[in-house]
Amino acid sequence: MWGEKYPKAMDALVPMASQPTEMASRNWMLRRIMLDTIRSDPDYNGGSYTGQPRMMKYAIAAYGIASIGGTLAYQSQAPTAAKADKIVDDRLAMPNAADANDFLYQWESSHDYNAGEKLEQIEASLLLINSADDERNPPETGITDSAMKRVKNGRLYLIPGSTETRGHGTTGNAKFYSEQVRQFLQTAPQRTM
Repeated sequence: MWGEKYPKAMDALVPMASQPTEMASRNWMLRRIMLDTIRSDPDYNGGSYTGQPRMMKYAIAAYGIASIGGTLAYQSQAPTAAKADKIVDDRLAMPNAADANDFLYQWESSHDYNAGEKLEQIEASLLLINSADDERNPPETGITDSAMKRVKNGRLYLIPGSTETRGHGTTGNAKFYSEQVRQFLQTAPQRTM
């Protein structure tokens, strides 16, 4: 979106774990369910709570497990019900410092996200890095491939899914793409100002 709005302000762009389209499909549906779960908790009290809503930790854990982690990685980590229960128990035991109203505002703000409207206006070289096992931005929809055809100087690097990748969270580990970024930055043309 920065490249669309300010096309002359940068030489290179490296968006990660994203799709150049509007917020939709499973990505928005799961966010909506997470937000509605928190809002419907009686503890939330229309935003006038005295303590963080108890269902917030369940909503966050469910969203996280459903939309980040990688299918092969979870199968490797939790091949039995006991190991799967341990992961859930560990997630639910994690402290949550988020304030419910702030959390809702932050996550709901993505509702009108749409990076696909003006892709043709991007002038900078662009390397989009996604993971093949990204649950929020699944490559099998073809959305990203189609949208990338509209970016003049753009290409997609799709990290292969494995037991080491973490779905949507894969781009949090530079070992999966650092060489591609290094090569990209060495070859991206630089503007003379």
